[in-house]
Amino acid sequence: MDFFDFHHHKKNIPNGIYNLNIEQIPPDVPYSIGIHPKDIDVNNLDNQFKWMKNMIFENCFAIGECGLDSFAEAEEKIQEEVFLRQIRFANEVKKPIIIHCVRKFYEVISFKKYAEQPMIIHGFNKKERIAEDLLKNNFYLSFGKAVLYNLSLQNTLKITPLDKIFLETDNDDFSIEELYEKVSEIKGISLENLNKQILENLETIKNG
Repeated sequence: MDFFDFHHHKKNIPNGIYNLNIEQIPPDVPYSIGIHPKDIDVNNLDNQFKWMKNMIFENCFAIGECGLDSFAEAEEKIQEEVFLRQIRFANEVKKPIIIHCVRKFYEVISFKKYAEQPMIIHGFNKKERIAEDLLKNNFYLSFGKAVLYNLSLQNTLKITPLDKIFLETDNDDFSIEELYEKVSEIKGISLENLNKQILENLETIKNG
């Protein structure tokens, strides 16, 4: 069985979404393209957006990673402007939005009203309260390696509806199958049904 890796950084995985780094050329697999908060270059923003627009090919699945990060060098106001611009671009090209968020979840929620496309928080590893607020606002949550060992996160996963879940390896070196097995155990669902549900979730976000 092939397991879909929602967000990864390895070019050789055909069954997933490759995170395209700034100024890269897209590979021949599904990819996402965006300006990460840590890659914002205030003196080169027009060129960064021009690169994004020029790299929207058939294999482009989503816009992202984009979002807000309290540790990024760019000022919060600039980050918010770049995030909003990418949300509007996603609306224009009709692509879901993969969000990078560090200690800015309620600010990210405040941007939901601008999005016409689904928004997915990648690498979600926070507590139930934040998950509940995101889910109330119709965000999807993509979980990664931390689910394998973080008991608090496992409890968060338990309260997350199956139709709002994705699974990813991100930058971590482990098997996506291991994560699917753990999640199927936590959610009390067969691997086959978990896989089927995540593929259905993909179709849902793909169709807006």
